[in-house]
Parts: sequence; structure tokens; C-alpha cells
Amino acid sequence: MFENRTILIATKHKKEEVVAPMFKKEFNLNSRVVTNFDTDSLGTFSGEIKRLEDPLTTLRKKCLMSMEMEGADIAVASEGSFGPHPFYYFSPIDNELVIFIDKLNGIEIVASETSMNTNFSGRNVESFSDVLKFATDVKFPSHGIVLRKDPNSNDDIFKGIVTYNDLKKAYDFLSLKYNSVYAETDMRAMYNPSRMLVIEKAFEKLVSKIKSHCPKCDVIGFDVEDVKYGLPCARCGYKTKSVLSHHYLCKHCGYSEDKLFPNNIITEDPMYCDMCNP
Repeated sequence: MFENRTILIATKHKKEEVVAPMFKKEFNLNSRVVTNFDTDSLGTFSGEIKRLEDPLTTLRKKCLMSMEMEGADIAVASEGSFGPHPFYYFSPIDNELVIFIDKLNGIEIVASETSMNTNFSGRNVESFSDVLKFATDVKFPSHGIVLRKDPNSNDDIFKGIVTYNDLKKAYDFLSLKYNSVYAETDMRAMYNPSRMLVIEKAFEKLVSKIKSHCPKCDVIGFDVEDVKYGLPCARCGYKTKSVLSHHYLCKHCGYSEDKLFPNNIITEDPMYCDMCNP
């Protein structure tokens, strides 16, 4: 289904560096990068343009709009979201959604990767020494920094700072003009190697889904739709919170099946049992 086709990578932040080799190796698909569509028009991490819709809707729109403008019928794209961990509130997480759309065959496949491996951060800085401390904390200069007057200001934003000279110039300008400086991480992929690694893992999951064919209709994308918990305790037989089965679904023909014991264990260690180890 991919023979003699070229896949569009909807990005302006160099994500093709991890995506293109992967799709070439796995599917022998050549790729090209979107040129006519500014994906930042759907939202920027630095806030000049607000993301108006949820991540999946934004992701799908990014891919479809890019395909329309580039005259492509097969494409991939990604969309990142950052914020506090739902349980460890003081730890940030990076959630990367990725999508594959093949309009020719009517296929859409989505995958995601969530990771605590992110330097996502921002704070007010009172001196250049504070800036240097922040820079060390966020892995500068391998990871870029953004400086601005305050977190809600879109005036005089200095983005993509990756040298100490540019960092000092931006700080001096803002400090002199506003007497206020806010430092934050640049979360665009080409300025954030930590994020690029998470994006790569998300696309690896996407590739795995694309390679999974439905046993009934042979269409790609046969994947886990739901998870059932309740793996029995090896000692008392009580249902634990561990995974018992995965429910697979083909969104093309509707075929589904349950696969028991996806982690290759049929009982759980009593240490994870609420009855044996309350």
C-alpha cells in the first residue's frame, strides 16, 4: 500500500530528523517536509498564538491542512502538551500525540507517549546569575531558552537562545527596558533534545501500530482499544490492579478480540495484591 508513495511530515521544527529515517527503514517510504503551511498558526508553546482546540483535534487539523496545502494523500504529524504530573504534582510531564493519515485508503492511526523526561520549566529571574542558574537546571546550551518580560507578555520575546552571548544580550535588553525578566524552556523540538526523544518513542509506537494488521480484513492499525484489569493474585486469587487482557479493535471492519495475559504472566506477585499486601 505504500509502494511508490511519499509521506508528508507536517512540521517546521525539524521532527523529520527522527521521523524520516524511521519510515524509510520500516516501510521504504520516502518523505518530504511541509513547506507551505505554518504549523505554528495552530498554537505556539510561547503563547503568542493560543491553541484553541484539544491536542488531538489540533493534531488532526495540522495533518489534514498540511496535506491539503501540499497536495499530499499520506502524512504524519505530532503535537506536544506539557504540564504537571497528575499524581506527582511538582514534576512536569511531556505528552506527545502522533498521527498517521492515509486519505487514499481511508486510514487514521493515533499513538502517544507520556514521559517525565522533560526539562519543561519557567521562572522569574532577578539577575544574570539567576539566569545562569536556570540555564544549568534546564540543560542549556544543548536545550534552548526563551526570555521575555513576564510569562503573559508577547512583547520582545527572545526565542531559540542557545549561546551564552545571546542569553546575556537578551537579558540585558529586557532588564534595561522592563526591569523584569522571565526565563522559560524553549519546547520546540529542534531546541529541545529531551522532547525529541519522547517524540521518537511516540513515532515508534505509531510504526508498531501501522505494522499491526487486522486478522479479518488485513487493514493496518489493529491495536489495543481498551485494557481490562484484574490479574489474579498468585497466593489468594484476588483480582489485582494489574492488566489481565487487552481488547483489540479494527476501526475499519469492526473486528475485535481479547488477548489474555499481555505481559506474559498469568498470576500476579502477592506484593501487588490489596488483600495480601494491603
